[in-house]
Amino acid sequence: MDKYIFSAVFEPGNIKGYVITFPDLPGCITEGDTLEDALAMAKDALELHLYGMEEDGNFIPQPTPPEKIHAPEGSFVVPVEVYMPPVRDEMANKAVKKTLTLPKWLNDAAEKAEINFSQLLQQALKERLGINERKKKAL
Repeated sequence: MDKYIFSAVFEPGNIKGYVITFPDLPGCITEGDTLEDALAMAKDALELHLYGMEEDGNFIPQPTPPEKIHAPEGSFVVPVEVYMPPVRDEMANKAVKKTLTLPKWLNDAAEKAEINFSQLLQQALKERLGINERKKKAL
């Protein structure tokens, strides 16, 4: 699914801000110092949680309608909407650090020639795997 809307419970913190939980998604929790920050953090948390569930092949439940969510006294329910294609694209294109081993003489020669190791490794992997440049999906 590309778009999800899950209800979040915003509970005022003891000192300031809000603690945000998603009753339909145990373990999806965040917080924010202000309402604006809390809304942004809720969206980020939901995106990453759902992305992880998708990647792990976990079942994503149907969201409970906001009017059926019980919020503790002083708390309130906010529907949070996320659109997953940009999230998936960003995660697929994020940099991953790899450690590799080279003979010192080869490393020295490559550095002297000002070789960009990351760029060269990416080019070599694409060539070996027969992959053309990964194109970002249009939003």
